[in-house]
Amino acid sequence: MNRRHFFAALGTAAFGAARLRADDIATTAAANANGFDLMSLMSKTGGGKQFWADVWFFHNWRIQCHALTNHYRLLDGANHRQASGTFDACRGKLDEIRQREKLPPMEGKALILLHGLFRSRSAMSSLCKTINDAGDYTTFCMGYPTTRGSVDSHARSLDSVVRSLEGMSQINFVAHSLGNLVVRHWLNNFEQEQRSLPKGQSFGRMVMLAPPNLQPEIATKLIRGAVANFVAGPAAQELATGWEGLETKLATPRFEFGILAGGKGDDQGYNPLIPGDDDAVITVESTRLAGAHDFRVLPVLHTFFMDDKRAQELTLTFLNHGHFESEESRQPIAAA
Repeated sequence: MNRRHFFAALGTAAFGAARLRADDIATTAAANANGFDLMSLMSKTGGGKQFWADVWFFHNWRIQCHALTNHYRLLDGANHRQASGTFDACRGKLDEIRQREKLPPMEGKALILLHGLFRSRSAMSSLCKTINDAGDYTTFCMGYPTTRGSVDSHARSLDSVVRSLEGMSQINFVAHSLGNLVVRHWLNNFEQEQRSLPKGQSFGRMVMLAPPNLQPEIATKLIRGAVANFVAGPAAQELATGWEGLETKLATPRFEFGILAGGKGDDQGYNPLIPGDDDAVITVESTRLAGAHDFRVLPVLHTFFMDDKRAQELTLTFLNHGHFESEESRQPIAAA
């Protein structure tokens, strides 16, 4: 990869999915002015990009919270707004719809998918489709405003999502990049509060895609200063300058997890700006986490990990069996 291609890939990773829809901008203005968006109630939305956090799921229904206004809305599976205002108002409307349409309770294995920095839930759609086609899991692609909150705030949104999965027998995770730190932060909060899942519900497995389990060196180079902080947001700033504090709040999953890292399989990698093998953003070494049940390096760039067919197949295999290829070929990372 030459320098032109590298910077093009990096630009895609940083800003390609951060385009703001007019829908989000209009909703922000209306919410600020009126408290809720009457004019667009029950209208088509973009589903939320860099301003909305998913906080509640029921099948393909979602309640979202606006990062700047704490305004809530209820979306159906086609991203039509069906209610708007407070969280209680949206929950009430959802309960009304459940009763009117006689929607069945949720059951089976839940899989929560979380995207990375500057991305939206749509970044996980290809992987989500692959898993849905297999038919073993009910998928919940969680969107969260990566540039508009801290890792802790995103973990609180995840906590609400997990609480919403009533009736599901098992909770599994697949996360890309920053999404892995959100899960680990939530697990830390969960353990510190000495909580447990509801009766009849248990943890399954987790697949980490290109996770920054150690401080990503590129963050220390690119995410600095007031302008960078404004663009990338508090979570990215934690990676760059607040890692020492953040790292203490990241738990290692107490259930089986596997790691897929991106790299060329040499000591050069794709990015000339960071040492060692890498996926153009995260070094292979920084993805490693003691306790991993299996580990693989794939020749995939950071930005495109979720869409890579082999990565998708390995992810599904690990979720089902606890290894990427076979039990005999596992490459565990010994616990510290």
